[in-house]
Amino acid sequence: MTGCERNQSDQPVVDYSSWENYAGTKDGSRYSSLEEINLNNVSELEVAWRYSSGDRDTLNRSQNQCNPIVIDGVLYGSSPRLKLLALNAATGEPLWVFDPAEEDSALAQDPYRFYKVNRGVVYWEGDQENESRLFYNVGARVYAISTITGRPIRAFGKEGYIDLSQDLDRDPGTFNPFIANTSPGIIYKDLIILGSRVAESADGAPGHVRAYNVITGKREWIFHTIPHPGEVGYESWPDKEAYKKLGGANSWAGMSLDEKRGIVYIPTGSVSGDFYGGIREGENLFANSLVALDAKTGKYIWHYQTVHHDLWDRDLAANPNLVTLRKEGKDLDAVAQITKHGYVFLFDRVSGEPVFPIEEKAVSQNALPGEKPWATQPVPTLPEPFARQDFREEDVTNLTPETHDEMLRRYKQIKYREMFHPPSKEGSWIFPGFDGGGEWGGASVDPETQVLYVNSSELPWAMIMVDVPGNDIISGSSSPGRSLYNKYCFACHGLDLKGNGTSFPSLEQVGNKYSESEIVNILKNGINMMPAFQQIPDHEQDALVTFLREGEFELETPVEMAKEPATSGVSSGGSLLDEVPYQMAGYTRFLDDQGYPGITPPWGTLNAVDLNSGKLLWKVPLGEYPELTALGHPKTGTENYGGPVVTKGGLIFIAATKDSKIRAFDKKTGEEVWAADLPAPGYATPSVYSVNGKQYVVVACGGGKIGSISGDEYVAFALP
Repeated sequence: MTGCERNQSDQPVVDYSSWENYAGTKDGSRYSSLEEINLNNVSELEVAWRYSSGDRDTLNRSQNQCNPIVIDGVLYGSSPRLKLLALNAATGEPLWVFDPAEEDSALAQDPYRFYKVNRGVVYWEGDQENESRLFYNVGARVYAISTITGRPIRAFGKEGYIDLSQDLDRDPGTFNPFIANTSPGIIYKDLIILGSRVAESADGAPGHVRAYNVITGKREWIFHTIPHPGEVGYESWPDKEAYKKLGGANSWAGMSLDEKRGIVYIPTGSVSGDFYGGIREGENLFANSLVALDAKTGKYIWHYQTVHHDLWDRDLAANPNLVTLRKEGKDLDAVAQITKHGYVFLFDRVSGEPVFPIEEKAVSQNALPGEKPWATQPVPTLPEPFARQDFREEDVTNLTPETHDEMLRRYKQIKYREMFHPPSKEGSWIFPGFDGGGEWGGASVDPETQVLYVNSSELPWAMIMVDVPGNDIISGSSSPGRSLYNKYCFACHGLDLKGNGTSFPSLEQVGNKYSESEIVNILKNGINMMPAFQQIPDHEQDALVTFLREGEFELETPVEMAKEPATSGVSSGGSLLDEVPYQMAGYTRFLDDQGYPGITPPWGTLNAVDLNSGKLLWKVPLGEYPELTALGHPKTGTENYGGPVVTKGGLIFIAATKDSKIRAFDKKTGEEVWAADLPAPGYATPSVYSVNGKQYVVVACGGGKIGSISGDEYVAFALP
């Protein structure tokens, strides 16, 4: 980590009364200075308007995680089918709708390509010569849309859009072509700075961060998150060819901007190949890092890596919060980064120096053959964690004696129980789980008190590694379709095709559910959080589709099909997928037979952290299962997706929970002071705005995750 000289100029006053950016403002605060709605009258809130796009997936696979923005009384957001919406922010009346299927014939022919995730849009106000515009993501495309007409601005990029699969400074034939963007970029002057989502398999695309001219669409700079020769961090890679073959280290969660200083803060995920790192020896810069760049040029300023040589899918999953602290009687401009494992990393915004000490703690080196874990991992001494850090025998659920006994038996089947134990065939508990702890909904910060508010899921997941089943369909395998399934699909859907819960559905009857052409479309384009597999050759695709539709369900065990551990690097003419000897057996939540988490409650929490002292001020359950409450159980909380908004009116607004409610909490005490039903779970962060002096709170009700119904409505609340 390196620093730069402190800029002593005063920071501009941020307008927290508007909601013109993702997370409200470019500093990522998720804070509103509006106070018409406050502790005294929040109980009077009622529905002000509802808008339905009418395009939810009736099979409950679609989602809408959009945090809409409001400009001059117009709300801009997206729908489950990735239409761009312009609504009257006071009434919900549609002003115009842009349908990307009108621009992309592949979308029009294939409905499964629609059901992706888009978390927000970006606004550029225009200048004397160029009209104002919105930028929003549809897969790999980033469109520039006129705020006036709702049509693409043809002078931008290629007839109105740029393609994120291009301009990556690498031969496209060397990586999985799946690239999309789930979170919006950020505007600095005449640049839009963009991240991306890429495949998490070992052959994933590069996750480089890029800036484009907002008028022309020309790429102005690129920051290589896996450094090229001569760049900062390149010498940290033992394999000097890593930049030619490895991918990931991408920023999919959004970013934050210090507009006065011109510094953009970019959180990154892991290098592709989430759970086996034998092909990517070393610390793996700039993966799992908070990176500060010059927003004008993309030049490196400083970084801090929160997980070294990640083997646990510990992406930095939310954009950071910029805040001014009070330390030793002086102001300190800082940046706070939450993590999936429940920590808050806090740094001087300019130098990158930690505000509180961070210890490098020794971790187990008991790893799979070919793996070389990093010897230590960083753990902040403060702030205090906002999620539990241990899952012990005494933490196993006790809803009933019978449930406890059964879940304790399952608990003991997993051998390793400490954080950062390397992946193994004996299994490890990932707690907080792969989806946090903290997640993409992010945290909110009150700039007046410097208190950070963050929600957390508290559910263990099991991580068990298995030998990669044989993939060679040339060597006379009796089941080429099975071999291809083992290569591409089994990590999520299991060797028995039964999947794992609602996030990874069973494929046993997929031939009855979809036609051959529909399966091909899903493979090529992805659906929901499933990435596209465009790289599969046609002959392999045909064999895989035949297997999925007609069977070949003899199950070869991982041991029978095991390969010898591979050494680092890509074999001649091969794929990195062929160099990975182990895969995770599946994403397995620790749930009982009724679908409840197998750990003692709370299962979801809302937390307040004082960033000045580093102390956890309060923790309360977030969400409930009404049937358990009726039986006399205290509120348990639920898994949650989407973040909080804190207001000057003394409130925290958050939906996020599985029980299809939006709630308000007293920001000082954590007491729940209001709740309202939603038509589907609001797995999105609310927006708070004002039109003609009237304050509104709006949330996208998309559902579609963890067994929830899908929805397609925006619901806005206001005082009578």
